[in-house]
Amino acid sequence: MKKFAQSQLGFTLIEAIMVMTITAVLAAGVAVFLRKPIDGYIDLARRTELSDIADTAVRRIARDLHLALPNSVRVVPADTACLEFIPTVNGGRYRADVGTLGAGNVFDTSAALSKFDVFGPLSAAPVALDRIVVFNLGIPGADVYAGDNIATVGVGTTNALINLSPNFQFPFTSPGSRFHVISKDEQSVFYVCTGIGTVGGNGTGTLFRMNRAITATAPAACPAIPANTPILAQNLSTCQFVYANSVSAATERSGLVSMRLGVTKQNETVSLYHEVHINNVP
Repeated sequence: MKKFAQSQLGFTLIEAIMVMTITAVLAAGVAVFLRKPIDGYIDLARRTELSDIADTAVRRIARDLHLALPNSVRVVPADTACLEFIPTVNGGRYRADVGTLGAGNVFDTSAALSKFDVFGPLSAAPVALDRIVVFNLGIPGADVYAGDNIATVGVGTTNALINLSPNFQFPFTSPGSRFHVISKDEQSVFYVCTGIGTVGGNGTGTLFRMNRAITATAPAACPAIPANTPILAQNLSTCQFVYANSVSAATERSGLVSMRLGVTKQNETVSLYHEVHINNVP
């Protein structure tokens, strides 16, 4: 009896094959039900990544544009893939008159100016070699790109007194007695898109942020990208910058920069359109 009982232990090859077959059928059924949720999650993750790339880029550009010097935004007429402007780091109001006290360093355009007082102290004092811009209209005679209305900050400047070195004669006063400060380390800023298109279902374009020396005239084409220029976004299939302002630069009060970015990966594209209002009151 003991020998007979031992012969009944274990399972046969046929039983093992049946178990494997049943397991495979169950696994296939479960996979069918799980495939769509998994595919949906992957698609959602990809769309979220594409949206984040585009959103981060336009928000960075918008933040920079809000600090742009009035009437300094320029685009290349023949190429909408780049945008130029001059950023500011500070600004305030200058003393336009001595008032009842009969004293003070007044901003004056009748002669070369060496210093002027600031009304309402600045949040931070400009440093030597920073630059002061007054009444930038972006037209001949009042154009920062041409050097018409930009002076260099001298030593001894405080948040209440601006020293200029060398002395400089500004061509115009500002109706609001305003001035703007440009950092000595900052040049004009370009946002440039290159290689826009798609290959194999993926965007091939790249968005860069670069600095360039201030030039009197707008470039005829988007500038070349130097080595090691920071990359703001990749996989771009669309990139467009449009700047609209009033007909007369002498009377405009605001401008509008519209941006359109498209990011493409694995044959899926997320497009983002964003507008930024520019304060052009000088």
